[in-house]
Amino acid sequence: MIAHEPVPELEAIGVHAFTTARDAGSFNTISTEPVAEAMTRWYQLLDDLARWSTRFATARQVHGTDVLRHFSGWQGWLRGAPADGHFAPERGTAMAVTVADCVPVFMAHPDGPSAVLHAGWRGTAGGILQRGIACFTESGLNARDLVVHLGPAICGACYEVGPDVYERLTGQSVAAPTRVDLRELLGRQAGEAGVRHVSVSPWCTRCNNERFFSHRCGDFGRQLGVIVSA
Repeated sequence: MIAHEPVPELEAIGVHAFTTARDAGSFNTISTEPVAEAMTRWYQLLDDLARWSTRFATARQVHGTDVLRHFSGWQGWLRGAPADGHFAPERGTAMAVTVADCVPVFMAHPDGPSAVLHAGWRGTAGGILQRGIACFTESGLNARDLVVHLGPAICGACYEVGPDVYERLTGQSVAAPTRVDLRELLGRQAGEAGVRHVSVSPWCTRCNNERFFSHRCGDFGRQLGVIVSA
């Protein structure tokens, strides 16, 4: 119902992952809209996810690199400490991050473990993707078996950063604001870590602003990147 873009590559291994779109409404947790309207969307999401999971984990995104680990043995909606990623070593835990231009990174292993990350330029430069992969490898899984999908986000043609940010992201010096593609960088990082299965959404949140919320377009709304291994 609220899923804009299911991910076939993950569906093939029994993992449901999707990004919501503008027509599903905003999932910004800091909002001036009536609480009843905002919470109705969240509870509708919980109802939709109930077919796969009775556990749902979220956290406030802070453009860092912390990844929360969620084990089984609980039920309900867990609002964790501020973090930019979630990892579940077992099936049955739904997890979500809020995004608007930043990249929702979906990761899963055929055996069931899954993760979702919020990767803006700070997270990309700080190594959040590598931290996400480490959650799997530290659980005894091989990075080459992971399936990674980079969801709807601002594209390289739309995303321009200052020289200092560009150097932190690429290691290259420039004299003026320069365009950069975060999904390309993240895909390269995944490949360097040994991941062989990486797919990228064709959607840009700014080019396709009629479909998605975009911070660069001045939107206050946020979409969700959701994953659950059923």
